[in-house]
Amino acid sequence: MKSGTLLLAGLLLSAFSFAQEKKAEKPKYNQELATSLGADKYGMKPYTIVMLTSGSAKIEDKAKMGKLMKGHMANIGKLANEGKIVVAGPFLENNKENYRGMFIFNTQSKEEAAQWVKTDPAVQAGVFSYEIFPWYGSAALPLYLKHHDEISKENP
Repeated sequence: MKSGTLLLAGLLLSAFSFAQEKKAEKPKYNQELATSLGADKYGMKPYTIVMLTSGSAKIEDKAKMGKLMKGHMANIGKLANEGKIVVAGPFLENNKENYRGMFIFNTQSKEEAAQWVKTDPAVQAGVFSYEIFPWYGSAALPLYLKHHDEISKENP
């Protein structure tokens, strides 16, 4: 029993050491990739976040609301395919600010982000309103989108 415990401890230490060695290795800098993504010297770039809030419209008709939500999702897909939106998603619980969802747009222009969010049928109908904020994040953020289709079985 003691030798099994020692063996397990040794394996865990080896795995921990390997993980630490892997973590310590810095990937080689890729100037071409950094330039293509618009990265600054820190690998970052400006974006614009749009926080969706509840709008003033109260739509009771489930068919109409379903159509608006279908249009909302299609618009997100269109903006993503155009490279304008890099993150979109709803919040999973209520919050004091009444934020319903979030977009991260691939622009530093608040005006451009406002134009893009206004293409959303649910925003047009007043189901959602929005607030816009400048944001600074990893320039690599858009890269996850190309892999999303590989891991999703269904689209909403």
